[in-house]
Amino acid sequence: MPKMKTNRAAAKRFKVTGTGKLKRNKAYKSHILTKKSPKRKRNLRKATITDKTNVKNMKKILPYL
Repeated sequence: MPKMKTNRAAAKRFKVTGTGKLKRNKAYKSHILTKKSPKRKRNLRKATITDKTNVKNMKKILPYL
């Protein structure tokens, strides 16, 4: 059985917390920021936990994370 390959794009975007949950950064913070309110941009700075509906797929493409 060959080794499984990690999806490198996903590996750069997700980190595992101490309890095994997946942490990710929020989208919509890269450009067209003038029309977004300061509160909205401030909230986009914080990392968040990946939704449980996506965790199964993420664990599959990140076998060694």
